[in-house]
Amino acid sequence: MSQSDLVLEVKDLTIFYGNIKAVRGISFTVREGEIVTLIGANGAGKSSTLRAISGIVPWGGEINYRGKTLRGIPADRIVAMGVAQVPEGRGIFGNLTVLENLKLATWQRKDKSEVGKDFERVFGIFPRLKERMHQPGGTLSGGEQQMLAVARALMSRGRLMLLDEPSMGLAPVLVQEIFRVIQEVNASGTTVLLVEQNANMALRSAHRGYVLETGTISMFGSGEELLGNPRVKEAYLGG
Repeated sequence: MSQSDLVLEVKDLTIFYGNIKAVRGISFTVREGEIVTLIGANGAGKSSTLRAISGIVPWGGEINYRGKTLRGIPADRIVAMGVAQVPEGRGIFGNLTVLENLKLATWQRKDKSEVGKDFERVFGIFPRLKERMHQPGGTLSGGEQQMLAVARALMSRGRLMLLDEPSMGLAPVLVQEIFRVIQEVNASGTTVLLVEQNANMALRSAHRGYVLETGTISMFGSGEELLGNPRVKEAYLGG
């Protein structure tokens, strides 16, 4: 692996909430063009890890994005560097239209001439959002709101997308659609770090995966290897 295709390098990451050590010295990498997933039970430290990368919570250890440290960099600058987070619970503005939600994501961009092309790309991936572009975000279904959250991250020109529990609260048929969209977004050039409790769908979509248990990495491998691992099957795949 060359250093040039290393998008994200996390080394000995620790995160404390008060006296509680939520993440205990984990290390992992994400390479250009990959979907990498972090799976594990509630409270394993998955979402905390994404928040650390986004600059939302304090952390110890090392986080490097495209060879540059993220230590001390404020969250808005991390977004401007190309890291876009789709938070758990979607975080869309319910009183703004779909179009206004998407435009908000472009406020930091200097390349205003490219914004029009990105709208075309986003509406190509999400035709349903195009149909509803003048509707308030709060009137969309849960699945459509999740798509809007992903689309908004694309509009910020995120080259690394951090997805936190994108399937949460969605009906099974919509879960499949969201994962199809994640693969489409990845195929169009966005690298993805995915935190997900639906281990089965996450591992089927991911190139590589890491299993977090109580703040440490207990297993890692390709998505296929982890799907076939008896320990993973028993703990996370219901069998």
